[in-house]
Amino acid sequence: MAQAVKRLFPDVKLAIGPAIEDGFYYDFAKAEPFTPEDLVRIEAVMREIAKTDYPFERQELPRADAIPFFRERGEPYKVEILEGIDAPRVSLYRQGEFVDLCRGPHVRSTGEVKHFKLLASSGAYWRGDERNPMLQRIYGTAWLSQEELERHVWRLEEAKKRDHRKLGRELDLFIFNEVSPGAPFWLPHGWTIVRELERFVREALDARGYAEISTPILVNKKLWEQSGHWEHFRENMFLVESEDQIFGLKPMNCPESTLVYRHALRSYRDLPLRFADMGRLHRNERSGTLTGLLRVRQFTQDDAHIYCRPDQLQDEITSLLELVSDWYKTFALDPFFKLSTRPPKSLGTDEQWETAERALHDALKANGLAYDLNPGDGAFYGPKVDIDVQDALGRRWQLATIQIDFAQPDRFELEYIDSDGHARRPVMVHRAIFGTFERFIGVLTEHYAGAFPTWLAPVQARVLPVSEKHTTYGRTVWEKLRAARLRAELDDRNEKLGYRIREAQLRKVPYMLVVGERESQNGTVSLRHRSGEDLGAVPLDRVLADLAREIGSRASGLTVGRS
Repeated sequence: MAQAVKRLFPDVKLAIGPAIEDGFYYDFAKAEPFTPEDLVRIEAVMREIAKTDYPFERQELPRADAIPFFRERGEPYKVEILEGIDAPRVSLYRQGEFVDLCRGPHVRSTGEVKHFKLLASSGAYWRGDERNPMLQRIYGTAWLSQEELERHVWRLEEAKKRDHRKLGRELDLFIFNEVSPGAPFWLPHGWTIVRELERFVREALDARGYAEISTPILVNKKLWEQSGHWEHFRENMFLVESEDQIFGLKPMNCPESTLVYRHALRSYRDLPLRFADMGRLHRNERSGTLTGLLRVRQFTQDDAHIYCRPDQLQDEITSLLELVSDWYKTFALDPFFKLSTRPPKSLGTDEQWETAERALHDALKANGLAYDLNPGDGAFYGPKVDIDVQDALGRRWQLATIQIDFAQPDRFELEYIDSDGHARRPVMVHRAIFGTFERFIGVLTEHYAGAFPTWLAPVQARVLPVSEKHTTYGRTVWEKLRAARLRAELDDRNEKLGYRIREAQLRKVPYMLVVGERESQNGTVSLRHRSGEDLGAVPLDRVLADLAREIGSRASGLTVGRS
C-alpha cells in the first residue's frame, strides 16, 4: 500500500504502518486527506504491484547508516523512528523501487498477497499525541482467500449497522451533549435497560450473600494518597477545591470500601465479607478517546469487594469464575481469560505478588480454563484476570475483571481477629462482571443488533388495533398487559396497519398483538414476532402466561405463541 501511495503521491512522507488485528494501516504526512476516489486508485496500483510479483529483499544496515539513508530520501518520520531504536543494526525491505524500514519477516514476494481491500481513511496524530502533526491514515485488510476477505467485509458492514451509537439514536436509548462530554444522558428506554440489568445483578448477588453499600462520590485527597491512587492515578481524576482542601471525584470504589470494612471489629467467623457498590464513577479520559458508551468519563460499575481469609481465597476466586460463566450464558456471550501480572510501578512486596499471581493461576487451572498471559498489565495494587467476551460477529470485548489485592489491606491497616485471638490481614478481592453498565449496554446493543431479549427490551409488546372501531378491545388488551407488569404500548394512531407493524419492527419491539373484529369476539390476538413471523390467532390468556414465563426465565429467544 505504501508503495502504491508513493507512486501516486510522490511528495507524501512515510510514517508508520503496522499490522493490526484483522488488517493493517499506514500513516502518511499529506496536506490533504485521502478521498474515497484516492483509495480506489491506490488499491488499483496495489493490484498492479501484486501482479508484477516483486520479491521482498531484506537488507541489514548499521543504525548509524540507516539514519542518513532515510534523511537523504526525505523521510523525517523514519529518521525519528531510527533515532529512538536501541539497537546497533536495523532491517530494511525492498520491493522494486520502494524501500522501507521494517522488522519483518515478509512473504517471499508481492504476488503472494492477493486478497486485500482498502477500507477507510482518517486523520491520526503522529505517535497518537495531539501535540504532534496530524497525519493521514489508510486502513486495509488482507486474507488468505477471497471467501475469508468477503466474510470479513460482511462483518464490517454488519458492524456498521449494529453500531450502538446509531442504534442508540434510532431506539431512543441515550444521547450525548457537549455540556458534559463523555457522560451519557439516559433516555427512558435506555434507563429501562439499566434498571433491568441492576435488578439482574441484585437478585444474583442477594442469592450469593453479598451486602450492598453506597459510598460518597466526592472524597478528600487524603484517602487517595493513603490508597496509592494519588501517586498512580491522579492524572485520570477530576479534582475539586473547596475551603482550601482538594477533593477528587472517585474513579473507583475500592478505597471507600476499606472504610466500610474498618468501621467495625471483624472476626474470622465474619469472613468472607462481600460488599457490592454500584456507585457512579468519573475518570478524566482524553476527549479524543471517548467512544459512545464504550469509553466514557462518567460510568457505573457492577463493582464489589470481597474481604476473606487467605485460606478462603481459592474458593472465592472459583466462585467468581463460576459467576462470570453463569452471567454471560444469560446473554449468549462466550468468555476468554487473560492473566495480567505485576506492572513496573506497583505497591506491595514480592511475596504478596507471587502469592496473588499463583492464586489466580491455580484457580484458572483448577477450573479447567485456558488463559492467555498478559505480562506487566496488572493493576498497581495486584494481579488480575481480565475476561473478554465474543459477540455475535466474533468480536472480542474486554468486560469483567477479578483482582487480588494485598496492598490496600496493608495501607489501610485492615484486620480481623483470627481463631487464636491474634489480628490478621484479610485479602481483598476486587471484581466487576459487566465491567461498567455503559460499556456492557453498548456491547449488548451491538451483540443483539438492538433486538434485545424480551426481558431486557424497553418495550416488550405493542398492541395494534386494525382500525378505529377495534380500539376499545385494543385498549382492553393493553390494560391487561400493563396489569401483568409488562412494558406495553397501544398504537391506535390513524395510520395504515402495515405502516404501524413496520414501525414496531424497526423499533425492535419483540411482540406485536394485532386486534380486529375476530380477535375481539374470540378473546384472542393475532400475534407477530419482530422478525415478521405471523403466528396467527392466540388466546390472550395464553399470551400473558407465555410472556410471564419467557420474561421470568430471562430467555434469550422469543417463545410466546409457539406450540
